[in-house]
Amino acid sequence: MHVITLAGAPSSGKTSVLLHLATRLQKEGVYVAAVKFDALTSTDHETYQERLGIPALLGLSDYLCPDHYYVSNIEEAYSWGLEQEADLLLVETAGLCHRCAPHITGVPALTVIDNLGGMDAPHKMGPSLAQADIVVITKSDLVSQAEREVFAHSVAEVNAQAQIVFVNGLTGTGSLLLKRHVQALLEAKSEVRPSSSLSGHDVADKSL
Repeated sequence: MHVITLAGAPSSGKTSVLLHLATRLQKEGVYVAAVKFDALTSTDHETYQERLGIPALLGLSDYLCPDHYYVSNIEEAYSWGLEQEADLLLVETAGLCHRCAPHITGVPALTVIDNLGGMDAPHKMGPSLAQADIVVITKSDLVSQAEREVFAHSVAEVNAQAQIVFVNGLTGTGSLLLKRHVQALLEAKSEVRPSSSLSGHDVADKSL
């Protein structure tokens, strides 16, 4: 089973991006499962279940940073994905702490950032942007072409190696290119079982 991690600031459009990506992968026969890590509450796992008909799991960190909680529960989430016999496990984290690196060594990493966050936003994202394999820029339809280009240049200054893809979270425009980049990434990287030095927590609020 392959795993993809997806991080980004709250309300950047992470779930919408994953919905469009998963839909395209499903059409090619990929059996997808999803895990969402958040802080206090979320219904995104229900959205995955209802709109895509896929197994989805929710983990709530409560008083912990979702990224820290995610790291300490990723092994359990992976085991759950294996139980679902998924081909691909999509792991989305709320990403409230930009000092953290929510991506895992050897596991394909996506980061979502929206074009409305300001031109200096990419430089504030920390490891979640700097260590991503693919950076998805959302809400670019709400800015000028010049602002799109300047923002993308700012992203490239932080992470020159990442593929940059513009995706419209409402219409899905750009998701085909994203799917192609993701497939190339999965082909280039072998399946890796995520692990962490942290343990002792169970994934909460299972909704299968």
